[in-house]
Amino acid sequence: MNVPFDSSRWDWSGAVPQLADGYVALDAAEAGVAIATVAGLELQDGAFEVELRVGAERSFHGVVWRVQDARNYESFFVRPHQNGNPDAIQYTPVFNGMSAWQLYHGDGFWSPVRFPIDEWFSIRVAFAADTAEIAIGGQRVLLCRLRRPAEPGRLGLLVGGDGLLIRGLDYETAAPSLPQPPPIEPVAGIVPAWSVSDPVAERSLPEPGLGSVLDKRSWTRLDAEPSGLVDLSRAHAIEGERNTVFAKTVLRAERACIRRLELGFSDRVVVYLGGRALYRGDDSYRSRDYRFLGSIGWFDAVYLPLAAGDNELVLAVSEDFGGWGLQARLEDARGVAFAG
Repeated sequence: MNVPFDSSRWDWSGAVPQLADGYVALDAAEAGVAIATVAGLELQDGAFEVELRVGAERSFHGVVWRVQDARNYESFFVRPHQNGNPDAIQYTPVFNGMSAWQLYHGDGFWSPVRFPIDEWFSIRVAFAADTAEIAIGGQRVLLCRLRRPAEPGRLGLLVGGDGLLIRGLDYETAAPSLPQPPPIEPVAGIVPAWSVSDPVAERSLPEPGLGSVLDKRSWTRLDAEPSGLVDLSRAHAIEGERNTVFAKTVLRAERACIRRLELGFSDRVVVYLGGRALYRGDDSYRSRDYRFLGSIGWFDAVYLPLAAGDNELVLAVSEDFGGWGLQARLEDARGVAFAG
C-alpha cells in the first residue's frame, strides 16, 4: 500500500517538507536530525520501501520503524560521504534519543556498499521478531539482529541533515519470512550484568574516592549482550549536564589476587574499586586523532588488586553523543565470580 507525500497521514515532526512535482524535499530542523512518520500506521512485523535521492555532502538520511516516539525507534541510514567504505551504511537502535552508532559497528551494522549519488534509489526494510533484512536498489546489504524490543510502532523517514528528496513510500503488513543472522559469539570473562544509577553531572564525580555518593542513587539492572556490551541509554537519557551514570557490580575472589580488567566505554570512564579511583580513560570522538570515531572496543585495561571476598567495582561512564555504553571482561577469571 502506498502513502502519498501530500497525504494528511504524515507527521513531519522536526522535518521541514517542501512539496514538489512527484517528490518531497526534506530538511532537518535546528537539531540536525528529525523523523517523519505515518500517523495511524503501527507495525510490529512487516516491510516498507522508500525511494530517495541524496547528494554527496555529509548527511545521515534513511528510514525508521517500530517508532515509539521521537526518541525511541529502530533506524537505518546511509553515509554519502563514506560511500563504498566499511561504514557507508548503518543500522542502529535509538533509546532515549541516543543514536548509538559508536556502540553498534562492524558486521551486522555496517557494510562496504555503494549506492547512487544524485540519483534515485530505493531502501527496503523487512522486519520480523528480532531480525531485519535491508536492501538497497533491490540488493540485500544487511541482515541484522535488532536490539530494540519487538513491539508495534510507526514507520517513516530519518532526515539526517538537509537535502533529502523522497519520491514514494510503500508498505506491507504481512510478517515476512526472513533468514536468521549469525548468532552473537559469547565473549569469555565478561561482566554479565550491571546495576546502573540515575544520571549525575560529570563535573561532580568524586576523586580519589567515591565517599557516600552512591547512597542517594536509584538503580536499574542492565544485562550485557553476549559480547559484553551494555547500552546505557536503555536505562536513561542525558539530562542537561547530567551525562554520567555509575555502573556497579561485585567481584567475589576466592583469595587475594590481581586480575586484568579489559574495558570498552563511550565516551569517558573513571574506574573505582572498593570506593577508590584507579583509572580514568577518554575514548571520545576524535580524542585520539581526527579520524578516531569513538567506536567502542577493547582498547583499555586496568589491573584490579582484588581482596579475598567481595570487591565492589564501579565504573562512572560519561557521554557526549554517538552512544553511551560500556563493556568489561576479565582476562583471567579463575577464582573470581560475578556476584553483583
